[in-house]
Amino acid sequence: MRRSTTTRQGGSHLSTHLTRRLIQLYVGLTLYGVSSALLVRSGLGLEPWGVLHQGIAERTGLSIGVVSIVVGALVLLLWIPLRQRPGLGTVSNVFAIGLSMDATLALVPDAPGLAAGIPALLAGIVLNGVATGLYISARFGPGPRDGLMTGLHRLTGRSIRLVRTSIEVAVVGTGFLLGGSLGVGTVAYALAIGPLAQFFLRLFAVPAPPSSAAVVAEGAVVAEEAPEQAILPG
Repeated sequence: MRRSTTTRQGGSHLSTHLTRRLIQLYVGLTLYGVSSALLVRSGLGLEPWGVLHQGIAERTGLSIGVVSIVVGALVLLLWIPLRQRPGLGTVSNVFAIGLSMDATLALVPDAPGLAAGIPALLAGIVLNGVATGLYISARFGPGPRDGLMTGLHRLTGRSIRLVRTSIEVAVVGTGFLLGGSLGVGTVAYALAIGPLAQFFLRLFAVPAPPSSAAVVAEGAVVAEEAPEQAILPG
């Protein structure tokens, strides 16, 4: 009886832990799309990948959210030669952010002038930091663009800082040439997102799950189901 009770309690703890991670993942991805939309509406400049997405949207007539999904899917294909392993969060990232972004843009009008643009910009940057902390702390795999960075770092042996900077300079430059919005908001985002993400990663860190094995009566050991089973295989 004691063994059965302990097993049920362990399963309940794991279920609660996994539920929290899933909620964090999808709330974080949704808020990320909202934050990107606020940066668009501010009219003061976008984050590096947003500049590219907006530039492509200007040229193709597609919504910026749809472009985000297409670019994310294409970047994910680059994981194949890099031998990166996508997770549930990776695949969800491709679709959830773009859908949330388009939905927000449909509801929120352009900010008229600096009096509204600056608050929209600041809200977008802070909310982006919150969203980043939420979905990364859920530990369901990196986003497609982050995985590209780490994959190139492993392949080339170059530092993460150099690889990330090189990718983002290329992305911003291409997006700007296509008509993307590059401005003070882009610089503010670049300066603020690191400290913000670090703070919210710590704030939303998910406690370690129950031990992978629980010792019960008579020395028996009951293996617990690992939350990592939710990760999609590569």
